[in-house]
Amino acid sequence: MLWKIVLSVLAVVFTVGSGASMVGGFVDIDPNDEGLRNALNYSVAEHNKRSNCMYLSQVAEVVKAQSQVVAGLKYVITVRMAKTPCRKDGANDVCAIHEDPAQAQPYLCTFTVWSRPWLNDIRLLNETC
Repeated sequence: MLWKIVLSVLAVVFTVGSGASMVGGFVDIDPNDEGLRNALNYSVAEHNKRSNCMYLSQVAEVVKAQSQVVAGLKYVITVRMAKTPCRKDGANDVCAIHEDPAQAQPYLCTFTVWSRPWLNDIRLLNETC
């Protein structure tokens, strides 16, 4: 009986120590992944809606991107955001970030998004800026 416990513990230690990734855990993904891009575009649109700022913000840089297979895909995306000269009430779809860092006022955000593309369902679960 004791040997079963010892063997189980050793198996766990060797698995964790070997750097094997946990099945169903978060994995780093390419920032150009189509699903990630959709999740990021949705997150930025929601961020701008919720923000009290009168100007739109855009992604300046994707710092880290991860995904996890759940009942769909969960994305955790850390980005550097910056202000644009475009007002929220304008009709601008695409607007460049201020080149002057003092006006761009860069800041870091992490978005957690749940996507179920086969249902046309995407949700911003958490936003930390």
